[in-house]
Amino acid sequence: MYLDRETRPAITPQLALRVAIIGGVALVMFGVVFFRLWYLQVLSGDKYKAEANNNRVREITIQAPRGRIVDRNGRVLVDNRYGLAVTVSPDKLPKSPAKQMKVYARLAPLLQMKAKDIRHTVNKQFAAIPFSPAIVKSDVPPATYSYILENQNRFPAVDVEQLAFRKYPYHQIGAHLFGTVGEVTAPELKRRRYRGVKMGDRVGQSGIEYSYDRYLRGKDGARRVSVDALGNARAQLAERVPKSGRQLRLSVDFDVQKAGQQAISGDQGAFVVMDVQTGEVRALGSNPSFDPNIFAKTIRERDFKRLSNPANGAPLTDRATQGLYPTGSTFKLITATAALEGGLITPDTVLFDGGSLHVGGITFWNAGHATNGALALRRALQVSSDVFFYRLGLDANGAGDGHLIQRWAHRLGLGHPTGIDLPGESAGLIPSPEWRNRLFKKHLTDRPWSVGDNINLAVGQGDVQVDPLQLAVAYATIANGGYVVKPHLGERVEDSLGRVIQEFRAPPRRKLDVNPTDRQAILDGLRAAASQPGGTSYPVFGNFKIPVAGKTGTAQKGAGRADQSWYVGLAPYPNPRYVVVATLEHGGFGVETAAPAVRRIMSVLFGMKDTGPTRGSTAGVNPFG
Repeated sequence: MYLDRETRPAITPQLALRVAIIGGVALVMFGVVFFRLWYLQVLSGDKYKAEANNNRVREITIQAPRGRIVDRNGRVLVDNRYGLAVTVSPDKLPKSPAKQMKVYARLAPLLQMKAKDIRHTVNKQFAAIPFSPAIVKSDVPPATYSYILENQNRFPAVDVEQLAFRKYPYHQIGAHLFGTVGEVTAPELKRRRYRGVKMGDRVGQSGIEYSYDRYLRGKDGARRVSVDALGNARAQLAERVPKSGRQLRLSVDFDVQKAGQQAISGDQGAFVVMDVQTGEVRALGSNPSFDPNIFAKTIRERDFKRLSNPANGAPLTDRATQGLYPTGSTFKLITATAALEGGLITPDTVLFDGGSLHVGGITFWNAGHATNGALALRRALQVSSDVFFYRLGLDANGAGDGHLIQRWAHRLGLGHPTGIDLPGESAGLIPSPEWRNRLFKKHLTDRPWSVGDNINLAVGQGDVQVDPLQLAVAYATIANGGYVVKPHLGERVEDSLGRVIQEFRAPPRRKLDVNPTDRQAILDGLRAAASQPGGTSYPVFGNFKIPVAGKTGTAQKGAGRADQSWYVGLAPYPNPRYVVVATLEHGGFGVETAAPAVRRIMSVLFGMKDTGPTRGSTAGVNPFG
């Protein structure tokens, strides 16, 4: 018997190729998996181990208190206070939405809030910062804290923490200057200036708080906590103490600031006090004002609308840097400079003031229909002759390119921002033929430029728009020998003990080529206006102990509206150190309201007791000037 062997066919070349390809692919895939695992576990093992550990640790931000703001003498203008805030911790909050609402419902009457509003507030903050306690309500009374503490079993996850709130001890005094703080917004987080800021942080939103936010903000601390796989906090690991912001010293003198606010308190208006040589601002304010303490917490929408409403005087508007007005006769300093430097007149050129000027069928009258006769520049400034300056406006319109007054207005700082270290400054407007003709072509005005526009510009009327700070810069330029200063408030950054960390350099001044003889003639006229009988501000400053040079202004707004009152004063004469500007929107004649306001400010500025102007006749004085 024999074994019958089964004969099998030999493997074909095609099958062998397929087997080889499949085996090769399998080998490659195995190699990829093998080397990937080797890379992850051997080469990158330490890295992923660290990341895994980090996934078990969360940081909870502890916000740093902001730095204080002090005046030039070290008086605290803006500080911090500590208050209580009701918070909800995510790690202790029940997981069930129904149980969460029960907690919110118990909390609602205690905080005088709706349960659904509490839920919305908490969920919004958890979405932005998942592991940090959500602030439900800030600045709660101690009784609330005591009640929650005594009934902790009824308020799981609810706690009360101590937080730093911004404090403005003088309320409405200097509000526009100091500014406000608020929670950073999503668009702001994209800006370079907010690098390192997190959602929920409070930053400067206006005024000095905004301009110097990087110094005042400080450096947040953090609390490190461990969490489980579900993200629930288990234990606190470490805490990094926050560093408070730096102290900021301003050039402001609080006593002068307070005096200025009181001087304009009866009307809508503004004031500026500035060093004519350096541009240091001693005081700057606006009325109506507001209490910035309401921004220290989350401001209610109805409060913001009330403070922004023009019907209430728009208290949030800083009229010192954003209020754009016709200036009345205070503009005559600019017109005089342009006429002298442009060669239209000399200091001794005599023009005749017969009470009116007739041009193109229109009669331009002196204020009050006064007649001053023949007079040169000094006398024209003293009595504020409108006809004298009407003639300069007429001549300037036909001289050269017709932009003589406009050009010098821009050189002296009008029609563009001054560059002060405050946000939101307005540019203003010095009207020109191109400006009006462009509006006319777009059907935005009823007529093109005419010579009458330049005549009105020469006395600060018509379409001119200037804010008080710009006018202060223009007068300072003439007073200091032709240097255009850049107003500034920040002096230096200090530590908590007042030791200097960083001093801010004074901004560079721009030099204007103004003939000293011309400049002195203008100052002589301003001095005569304040010190000699017949001068427009003589009734106010004739008996003032500090020698003053100054100019009144009465801006007529028409349409039955009250005239706007202006005064610009330079003191002490003949070497002025300060310029003081005040304007009152419904004040009427400059000599009656704005000039007395400047006198009140100057009396505090120079540290003197003042009983006020001498009562008596104002005969011979042009109150409209």
